[in-house]
Amino acid sequence: MRTNKKACGLRPWMQMKKSRQLYLLLLIPLAYIILFCYVPMYGATLAFKEFNPAAGILGSSWVGLKHFARFFNSPSCWSVIKNTFVLSALNLIISLPFPIILAISLNECKNRLINKTVQMVTYAPYFISTVIMVALLMQWSSINGGLFNNILGLFGRDPVNLFGDAKYFRPVYILSNIWQFTGFNSIIYLAALSSVDVSMYEAAKVDGASKLQKIWFIDLPSILPTIIILLILNAGQIMNLGFDKVYLMQNQLNVQVSEIIATYTYKVGLLDLDFSYSTAIGLLNSVVNVILLFSVNLFSRKISENSLW
Repeated sequence: MRTNKKACGLRPWMQMKKSRQLYLLLLIPLAYIILFCYVPMYGATLAFKEFNPAAGILGSSWVGLKHFARFFNSPSCWSVIKNTFVLSALNLIISLPFPIILAISLNECKNRLINKTVQMVTYAPYFISTVIMVALLMQWSSINGGLFNNILGLFGRDPVNLFGDAKYFRPVYILSNIWQFTGFNSIIYLAALSSVDVSMYEAAKVDGASKLQKIWFIDLPSILPTIIILLILNAGQIMNLGFDKVYLMQNQLNVQVSEIIATYTYKVGLLDLDFSYSTAIGLLNSVVNVILLFSVNLFSRKISENSLW
């Protein structure tokens, strides 16, 4: 019995020794996660301190929930939260169907040349840097010779300043996101569609099902778990709207709708050097995201069999 217990205790170590090359490969991403995700977490204590550069993070004095109260009492609080939530939610809801439609269309297209061409054209915008993307949008929407206003001129319409009017900020942001990310996001759905059992299509063909019926009764139910999982993950990041694109598109004419938590935190933290206050806002934002993630996952588990855990 002792020998067997000893052998059982050594067996995992023997298996690890046999697979030591795989464990060595695992060390690189593990070290990355520890160094850049867990080690900096001690800096979150700044949210409860009055940061003193001379004393450092650990030596700064505790102030409790002072910075959280300051944020909720600030005139910018609810407008910033509203702008972040509305822009992120609209972007999530409106852009969700496009990669699904593209993936199903590519899956139905049997012409290899057309299929590859469409994939290349739709994937390409994803690899354009955000700075260049915003610069292109500004050029195309320019009042003086911009492509968009030239097209409007052909129909006898007056030029529109898309970046100078607050009401156009959200449509421009969402439509440019759809253009930039639809092709890349469709890869996941294409992978899910490739695993659909071919016999289901053959049975549907024998039963006389049309293409739309195949899509509705075979394709969509097959990728529904993937759609739900991605929706849960995106919902958990709904308050973490990207900083760079919004900040580059932002100006004094549209700031009332473009000021989100990320840009506000940047301004008070790095420009105004109020590190404790900005850390409190960022920590609060992360807590809200975690709550949303758990809530959406629980809701999904209640109404369907699909969830993250």
